[in-house]
Amino acid sequence: MALQCGIVGLPNVGKSTLFNCLSNAKAQAANFPFCTIEPNVGVITVPDERLTKLAELVNPQRIVPTTVEIVDIAGLVKGASKGEGLGNKFLANIRETDAILHVLRCFDDENVTHVDGSVNPVRDKEIIDYELQLKDLESVDARISKVQKQAQTGGDKQAKLAYDVLVRYKEALEQGKPARTVKLENKEDEKFARELFLLTNKPVLYVCNVDETSAIAGNKYVEMVRGAIKDENAELLIVAAKIESEIAEFETYEEREMFLSELGLEESGVNRLIKAAYRLLNLETFLTAGVQEVRAWTYLKGSKAPQCAGVIHTDFEKGFIRAEVIKYEDYIKYKSESACKDAGKMNIEGKEYVVQDGDIMHFRFNV
Repeated sequence: MALQCGIVGLPNVGKSTLFNCLSNAKAQAANFPFCTIEPNVGVITVPDERLTKLAELVNPQRIVPTTVEIVDIAGLVKGASKGEGLGNKFLANIRETDAILHVLRCFDDENVTHVDGSVNPVRDKEIIDYELQLKDLESVDARISKVQKQAQTGGDKQAKLAYDVLVRYKEALEQGKPARTVKLENKEDEKFARELFLLTNKPVLYVCNVDETSAIAGNKYVEMVRGAIKDENAELLIVAAKIESEIAEFETYEEREMFLSELGLEESGVNRLIKAAYRLLNLETFLTAGVQEVRAWTYLKGSKAPQCAGVIHTDFEKGFIRAEVIKYEDYIKYKSESACKDAGKMNIEGKEYVVQDGDIMHFRFNV
């Protein structure tokens, strides 16, 4: 499932450093703008402790985690919507992603140049917001000019629906608000909105890149960002990219855990970021457990059993008969598939079953 999160931000906020921690694809990290021009794509393993616990019970030949794609997009600058810097290319790269990880500099360091001369994450956020909103407004205005006459004079219901949604987006964007703040009335509106591919309608996670001493509780800059996004329908995550780059240098899991423990951190920022990116893309995981492999499979939240069967193989969806489902907690409690079955903890589900995160699935099919 090739859904992607794009990492964006102004130059020198720590995007490429974070990407390097996330991925084995080593993006160039340098102290000057436009270091990253072509977007680097990393296929990142999603940490899932459930796989390890299942493997301890099943003792499979291999463990296969699920993945998510992260794209490192070059730093945007003021005027990008008009093609300044490498603006048009950057905006096109963002448009191709499904969600945005917006990195904000929330640390002081006189050795790392800031393109605007001082640290102010809210100003930085607003610079990028403004460029994305301008581009969206341009798109919305172009669409309005196409449907306005039909919507106002004819009996074209679809044109009226489109016009009404476009006008609401135009009002929000002209007020400096992202498109995702607009509440849509029904599924028809939502479907049309998705077809617009507006940059500011994408789900966003603000990643506050802090210094080591602020890695747990944040700092004044993080609080500034928190206040700025409170009405925006967006999430916030605190990460210290410098710490993460040090963690990435350790060769063993034990060394990383010891380092985290010394800093008072339960989990690395990279792990939290990957999990947050996965949720941001509206993805969940079902599991399969057998002696050959214990495996995590990615599906879109809300998918039904046949669609999830199709994730494994299209034939499974075509010839779907039923799904045998064990809840992860029950499998851990009873320690095997047969014990779960004997305890009445294996459910037989049909085509309308909505798969839940962590379900251990076995599909029956006939083609």
